[in-house]
Amino acid sequence: MKVVVIGGTGLIGSKLVSKLAEHGHEAVPASPDSGVNTLTGEGLAEVLEDAAVVVDVSNSPSFADDDVMTFFRTSTTNLLAAEKEAGVGHHVALSVVGTDRLQESGYFRAKQAQEELIKEYGVPYSIVHSTQFFEFMKGIAAAATKDDNTVHLAPVKIRPICSDDVAAAVGRAAVGDPLNGVVEVAGPDTFRLDELIGMRLAAMNDTRTVVPDPRAPYYGAQLQEATLLPGADARIGEIRFADWVAQQQ
Repeated sequence: MKVVVIGGTGLIGSKLVSKLAEHGHEAVPASPDSGVNTLTGEGLAEVLEDAAVVVDVSNSPSFADDDVMTFFRTSTTNLLAAEKEAGVGHHVALSVVGTDRLQESGYFRAKQAQEELIKEYGVPYSIVHSTQFFEFMKGIAAAATKDDNTVHLAPVKIRPICSDDVAAAVGRAAVGDPLNGVVEVAGPDTFRLDELIGMRLAAMNDTRTVVPDPRAPYYGAQLQEATLLPGADARIGEIRFADWVAQQQ
């Protein structure tokens, strides 16, 4: 089948395109670089011709509250409208475990708005909720770093996942029937967030000190013990954090 991957040149998108092609599908990466712009609608009608599935793994170039809300509302609305016009039968979107519990954060409010648009639009859909990727640990540390070179993080539980396992999960959703619902994916190991970031920094020989701080915000949101954890029915990835870190050395 023809699967159009919006954001198909990014971390998850490029892996997904490769995995789909390996299984005999026509996987088409779409991004502004290839002449497809979901914010303006440019190129959407052309790239969606004869597409059976559209997968959206794109992200906002700016995480400022207003910018990210505008991005997800505009791009998702344009994409869904073009899909309906083209007769696309399945819309797949990648989102984040705990999005509905992180609404103090402008980014997660925007992701929640995206999900609501998808659910209400009428195109059959599947939403994949993933825990945070191993590859995002540096970014989490940067966002939580104070001027005194300490990293303040809430000591709550998290099950991070490798981007390869995320791409595999999104690929399974893409070639399956629409769920008209949400499936969660997570990594095989559970850590405390502060412990996890501390291990990643140590592996990078980063001298910043990680401070467990129950009141430390996570991208603007306060965390409870289970905010970042998936439910009991989550599908579990295969790649362990320690093995992934060893491969980065």
